Amino acid sequence: VQLVESGGGLVQPGGSLRLSCAASGFTFSSYYMSWVRQAPGKGLEWVSDINSGGGSTYYADSVKGRFTISRDNAKNTLYLQMNSLTPQDAAMYYCARGGPTGATMYDYWGQGTQVTVSS
Repeated sequence: VQLVESGGGLVQPGGSLRLSCAASGFTFSSYYMSWVRQAPGKGLEWVSDINSGGGSTYYADSVKGRFTISRDNAKNTLYLQMNSLTPQDAAMYYCARGGPTGATMYDYWGQGTQVTVSS
């Protein structure tokens, strides 16, 4: 199993970024997937989940209305569209694999992609 994030970078407050997570080594379309972030000096914060088919999505209150999780099962890729970014969104963003029926536990993680929000 391999999860490889990309798309992070430096963005000004109010800007947007789209993160991607390329998955391989398992049947991507059979698993819930999640985005989790960790700001410097802080613990892990769950950001968003998506079910295996992509029809159900879930968000932390801190990102609801600004972030959109999606997936392309044909391309084995998970996405996170992040709009209206604030300095509080700056963190290392990880994609993680949940289970076939939910994302209460994660068994595989990517290496992360860094998001910096600064003027």
